[in-house]
Parts: sequence; structure tokens; C-alpha cells
Amino acid sequence: MPDVRQRLDAELAAALGRLAALDDDHAAIVSASEGSNADDEHDPEGATIAFERAQVEALAQQARRRADEARAALRRLDEGTYGTCERCGEPIPAERLAARPTASLCLRCAAVR
Repeated sequence: MPDVRQRLDAELAAALGRLAALDDDHAAIVSASEGSNADDEHDPEGATIAFERAQVEALAQQARRRADEARAALRRLDEGTYGTCERCGEPIPAERLAARPTASLCLRCAAVR
């Protein structure tokens, strides 16, 4: 399954790259607000610094989750359980794995979840 491994490696690399960029964005937001006593809570000109920081943190959490899912899929691939539903033990259809290579559940079990 080298093709699957390449897709999962690419998925992991993309998530880690996104996470690194978001960490840089977060650091820039924090750095820009240091030493400032601006009342961004009542600034009618745009989003607050707190909102921007929360948005970046939420996106970073999503990127971490994608990286974790890719790592888990790579582990399943190494263990020989990739493509088997973790809940019911039935095969996950190839179409689902093509659309979502990190899937650990078949559609039926994912719908129950």
C-alpha cells in the first residue's frame, strides 16, 4: 500500500505545515498586542485581538486533529488494520478511504457516532 502511505504522509505533512503557519500567526498576534493598551473590545473598526487569537487557536486545534488522524491511520497501516472499521470490524469501502484516507469507521458506524 505505498500509494496509501504517500497520501497519509502528505496529509500529515500538510496538517503539520498548516499548524506551523498558524503557530506563527498566533505568535504575531500576541507580539503585536504586547505593550499595547488599546481597547480592542470596543473598537468599531474590526475584529478584536481576542477574537483573532481565538480563531487562530481553533484552526490550530483542527490542524492538530488532522495530524493526529493521519498518524493514527499510519499506525493502522503499519499494524495491518488500515481499512477495517474500528467499531464493527467490517471493511471500510475503498470509495470512503479514497475520499477520506484517515477514516477509521465505515459509513454506518460513522453515522451512529
